[in-house]
Amino acid sequence: MPSAVPDALLDALDILRCPTCGAQLTVRDRSLHCSQRHTFDIARAGYASMLGGGGARSGDDDEMARARERFLGSGAYAPLLAAIGELAEAAVPALAATEPPRTSRSPAPSVPAVRDPSGPDASGSAPTVLDMGCGPGYYLAGLLDRFEGARGLGIDTSARSLRFAARAHDRAAACSGDVFAPFPLADDSIDLLIDVFAPRHPAEFARVLGPSGALVVARPDTDHLAELREAIPSMVAMDPRKEERLHETLEPFFVAGPQRTVHFELPLDSVRMQDLVAMTPSARHVQPAALEDIAEQLRTSSGPVPFSVTVSVVVSSHHPR
Repeated sequence: MPSAVPDALLDALDILRCPTCGAQLTVRDRSLHCSQRHTFDIARAGYASMLGGGGARSGDDDEMARARERFLGSGAYAPLLAAIGELAEAAVPALAATEPPRTSRSPAPSVPAVRDPSGPDASGSAPTVLDMGCGPGYYLAGLLDRFEGARGLGIDTSARSLRFAARAHDRAAACSGDVFAPFPLADDSIDLLIDVFAPRHPAEFARVLGPSGALVVARPDTDHLAELREAIPSMVAMDPRKEERLHETLEPFFVAGPQRTVHFELPLDSVRMQDLVAMTPSARHVQPAALEDIAEQLRTSSGPVPFSVTVSVVVSSHHPR
């Protein structure tokens, strides 16, 4: 095995599957290969390129990815991360019960073993956390810090974001993938799947989750960032039927569990405000001049807290039917 390939990616070979034919994968010459000779490069940044057409595409561009990494790295959404972790621990108790991995690791087998889907740790593998639409890997890394015996995998379409996700945590692997296509994963291979402000594919979520696994979804409530949307009318408006549509799409595949709303006031200086807007879909709709006007007002305002916004996010857990 090439030493330059991240250990976390080698450790994920037992659950990764060829997105073209579904076969198991091995590593050779810094690429992933299947028995049908489909090949997927491992980028220098450490993530596996498993989308067709030469690698990850769409998703966050470079500016959006950097803004998201800076904003989340500031700890601004730490209460949301804590709530996701609490719901995850309640939904999948085995995550917290598993012992941390040993410091030394055995070489990865040339033909990875198939994981027994009967439950976490049934085959000796660490419980696995999947972050679908992982961005820079902030939430995945936070959960791996909380659950010291777990391993993680982040999937995103953005090559720019995956550069950060591939080094977000030493137990987190990263690969490109499309949420609207079949995931490059074995059936029943995931113990916890998180979806934070990302698109959803309920049928694939249910396929890859083990029978004792859980899905945790975080999405904005109706008053999320209300003050910022009022100050910048060109920001994307909230869908009033968002909750209804979410439950309609999940209901055929999942049984709803506990739900809570994370609600707090977040002070914004000009830099944090610009990053917050730049990391959202609104970045494609807000004129730079309008954003700069608001930022200038914040820079020249008096007082220690010139501007605050409401953070209001609904987080819920769901179990496969």
